[in-house]
Order: sequence, then C-alpha cells, then structure tokens
Amino acid sequence: MSDMLVKLYQLPSTQVFIKLAAAAVQIRPAMAPEKRLVCAWITRHFGEQWASEAEVAFSRQPCSIVLAVQGQQLLGFGCYDATCKGFFGPTGVDEEHRGQGIGEGLLFMCLQSMRAQGYGYAVIGAAGPKEFYHAKVGAMEIADSVPGIYQGMLSE
Repeated sequence: MSDMLVKLYQLPSTQVFIKLAAAAVQIRPAMAPEKRLVCAWITRHFGEQWASEAEVAFSRQPCSIVLAVQGQQLLGFGCYDATCKGFFGPTGVDEEHRGQGIGEGLLFMCLQSMRAQGYGYAVIGAAGPKEFYHAKVGAMEIADSVPGIYQGMLSE
C-alpha cells in the first residue's frame, strides 16, 4: 500500500464531531494512565505492530494518540508522530462500530492536532482505504512510496 499526502493548511470543514456527540461518542486525547489498557485493546483487535506504534504515541508529551470512547468503552484510536514525525497512523475502529463516523473523527482530530503543532503536511503511511482519505481530506497518493519507510522492517 502506498503512502498518501494531506495538505494540513487546506483541511476541509467537517460536521462529524456533532454527529458523534449526538451518539455520545467522544473523540479525545489519550492520557498516559490509559496506556496499558489501550495497548492491550489494540493488540487484541489489530496486532502487536500497531500496539508498538501506539506505545510510541503514548510516550510523546503530549500524547500523540487520540481515542474514541463511549462511556467506558473504547471504540477506536488514531495515532500521529508514531512511526515517523509527520506521519498519521495507525488508526483503527472496532468492527462493530464501523460506519458511524468514528474513523473520520479520529482522522480529523489527529490532523487538526498536527496542524496546531506546526505541521504543514501529513503523510498517511501505507494508506488502507485510499478513497476514504481522498474523499474526507483530499489526500493524494505519493508515487513510488511502496514499501517506503517500512522497507526492511522486521516482521514475524
């Protein structure tokens, strides 16, 4: 999967946070004391590699991981500055809660945070749903970006 580039200085507006608030879903920054619970959840749902990246996001100050929660239930997560500075991802939503705008909320919260920290662009590493990223934030595919930064990475 190739990488994609997002112009943070031209992010479109979104109504997703209003929709999520109506469903009692909160998108918010993670807190350090949540690290073990969140990383265990990510391992169960998405695997060790994404949990490793989330651990890096938790180590940043402020944390560069945002959560989607409904009451005490974790529904999803999104990271930035985990694999590399300026990278968005990984991000994931529990299968039972997909299609409700949670992924869009996580994406926008991360990208808005990156913009607020002074980034002009974000790279979506090994972007999965390219059509989604293009439609929501105007992401453009980066030519010749496979395997990109992930070249030579150890795996099981």
